[in-house]
Amino acid sequence: MWLSGLVEFEAAASILDQIGQIPMSDSSVWRRVKTWGERGKAMEAAQRATAMALLPRSEIVAGEARPPKDMGVAMDGAKVHLRKEGWKELKVGDVFEIEVRPTPDKETGDLIDLAHAVRNSYVAHLGGPEAFGQLVWADARRRAWAQARETIALGDGAPWIWNLVKDHFYDSRQGVDWYHATQHLMHVAHVLKGEGTSAAQQWFKDYETPLFEGHADRLANLLRELAQAHPKVADDLRGEANYFDDNHRRMQYLELREDGFPVGSGMVESGCKQFRARFTGPGMLWSRPGIERLLPVRAAIMSRTFEAWWKAAYKSPLN
Repeated sequence: MWLSGLVEFEAAASILDQIGQIPMSDSSVWRRVKTWGERGKAMEAAQRATAMALLPRSEIVAGEARPPKDMGVAMDGAKVHLRKEGWKELKVGDVFEIEVRPTPDKETGDLIDLAHAVRNSYVAHLGGPEAFGQLVWADARRRAWAQARETIALGDGAPWIWNLVKDHFYDSRQGVDWYHATQHLMHVAHVLKGEGTSAAQQWFKDYETPLFEGHADRLANLLRELAQAHPKVADDLRGEANYFDDNHRRMQYLELREDGFPVGSGMVESGCKQFRARFTGPGMLWSRPGIERLLPVRAAIMSRTFEAWWKAAYKSPLN
């Protein structure tokens, strides 16, 4: 099972044969994944049901002996290719602890205290946001989220993410990933000054600092004024104005950094890349049941909890 979550079935069979001296065909590996993957799916369903039970949030949850000081959650999506369905979104969640440590500044090289996401655990769901949100909350609850001192939820600005935050992490701070915010700012610069021009780069630099300092609402007002003066690109400018206006409370980057929170969602983007590495290789085309059986395995490997996952799956009854 562990190998199947790392490499293709054929490669897993070859490794078992050459290194472990265990002759096994790729179809035999697939059959074992089918059996144990179904148990993993059943375990996830049970965890979601437990997490959504009407229990007080102050309840101490088993799993972490000493709850971390601060925690965070980040959500994003990645595309996987399904047979008869085409490319579909795989929703990925990451629950992490926050650790502040001296880090070299990218521009000056000076050491500054920056927050980092550590001890990440991942979940993934191929389907709608409701079940995914329950899965993320189940993992957060397992890790004693309710006992953390402070918490933050990070995302790229997609409405479905903030709807889930409202449902499950309503008392957490919220932050739009800094990289995504600057991508929107750069788009505005290109629209106004021309893509790839020095004027666009200068406009971006002029407004990057105010954005970081938490003035997204002022930026939104400016873009609406510019839309009136530039009718040819007015729709683009108004659209970006709405983006900054809708998310301005989630764009208090300087305040978040000073309070010891990360301002980027690179941790969940890394998770998306790790899922894609297993599920979107050259020519890979999955059946929905096939990929759903492997998702819990891959997530456990990425979360470094496979040994515990395997023990639980081995002891659980077949459906």
